[in-house]
Amino acid sequence: MDAPDGLAERLRRVAARLRRLERREVRDLRAWLEHTNNLIHLSILVFVPLLVAAVSYLADRFAIQEVSFFLFPPLASATYTLFSDPEGRFASPWRFVGGLTTGALVGYATVQVGARVQGVTPAAVEVTALWAALSVFLAAATTWALDLEEPAAFSTALLTLVTRTTQEAYVVSVFLSSAFVTGVFVLWRRHLFEERARYLYSSIEGGDRVLVPWRGDYPLATAHLGAALTAGHEGSKVVLLGTVDEDAVTEFDVPVGVEGRPLSDGGTPDDGTTVQGHEGDTALSATRLERVAADLQRRYGVPTEVVLVSAADGRASAATVLDVVADTNCDLVVTGYETADGTLTRFVGDLFRSETDVLVHRSVDGRTEWRDVLVPVRKAGEVAHRMIEFATRFARDGGRVSVVHCIGSSRERSGASRMLSNLVETVGREVETHIAALPIESYLARVAGEYDLVVVGSSGDRSTASRLVSRPTFERLETVECDVAILDRNG
Repeated sequence: MDAPDGLAERLRRVAARLRRLERREVRDLRAWLEHTNNLIHLSILVFVPLLVAAVSYLADRFAIQEVSFFLFPPLASATYTLFSDPEGRFASPWRFVGGLTTGALVGYATVQVGARVQGVTPAAVEVTALWAALSVFLAAATTWALDLEEPAAFSTALLTLVTRTTQEAYVVSVFLSSAFVTGVFVLWRRHLFEERARYLYSSIEGGDRVLVPWRGDYPLATAHLGAALTAGHEGSKVVLLGTVDEDAVTEFDVPVGVEGRPLSDGGTPDDGTTVQGHEGDTALSATRLERVAADLQRRYGVPTEVVLVSAADGRASAATVLDVVADTNCDLVVTGYETADGTLTRFVGDLFRSETDVLVHRSVDGRTEWRDVLVPVRKAGEVAHRMIEFATRFARDGGRVSVVHCIGSSRERSGASRMLSNLVETVGREVETHIAALPIESYLARVAGEYDLVVVGSSGDRSTASRLVSRPTFERLETVECDVAILDRNG
């Protein structure tokens, strides 16, 4: 390779590395924003200063000399209150505008009364403790009576007494500026905060193109789980990955998949046979798998393909599975739960360490329908959002989705309640939330019989030391009497 070609190759590698770094940074930022509290705090940092600056700029732009500096402290405080809890008690546009304006009007009325009592003009009123107390009292009574209780109303009531502009101008400026802020807040809440799942939650994207290796104790049940996950989603598909023993390839008079190319488009076989499955059989013929594919496509309406690869022992390695994932453009591997000597097999472990999302299915009795689904969550984030999204896909047609968080003490209940509320409010259906003062394994042992499926995380975001101190949740659920799906978020 000559010098120019070598330089060009190095530049291409640098550019590719920069693109990967950029994608990683963008993904990390989106994952950070998926925590509702982070999104709210970022919005406060952006909108509170900008809105105060915008009001000041508009006043200067239109040469409105009557706008007092005393307008800005209550406006900034109230704007912070508005954005800090966008679904709370003080997040009402009517309360925001009405409360601030009412406070200013009360202050104005206090000045007028003071002017009459003192026998001076409003501009010459001497503000004493009596008038300040009267203004605060009237603000509290008026906002309470009108259901406009707003903390910043007390500020506008007091500042109206000392503003250097006319009190009338101050009241008008409070009303106009609060209405402007409210308009921006309503747009932000309606088009960004309430739609944040659409714009920010990359975690609910994906899971529409699923690869299912035919292996494990209940491969047919796992195939149904993968198909149920993709049903009803545009552009979805299921790829069934079968294996044949290298020594037995000639036994099947069919071509074996090369580099993961599909052997079937999921069409219905001529005899229309529906296969119920031979559990544990890892060396299926193409015809057998195509019958399973046809059954899945007929039941779920999802295009289903078949890929066969050769393997020395009739079981595809994780590397082979990942190669087929890339060749078939899948974004999720759904595979059966496998253990050896009480620990995960190398196959599952290698998938967990890959860059592809994995859903590991531990079936109890080979069921192929899941109506009631439970999702235990440890903290908010992209994994929690995706687990809940997957649960809603499984529990279609009147099924039940429940989300639970386990706490160690009653002091954690309030924070847990807010976290669960933020998690489920982006889901377009009813979701139950529960808070349990029990260890997760004890809680699941008590309630698992009420559910068909429990969706848990793989704890892949925890450090090695943390996993040694406390085993991952899924490793503590051996006795749970329902199916378990373990999500490992890697993509």
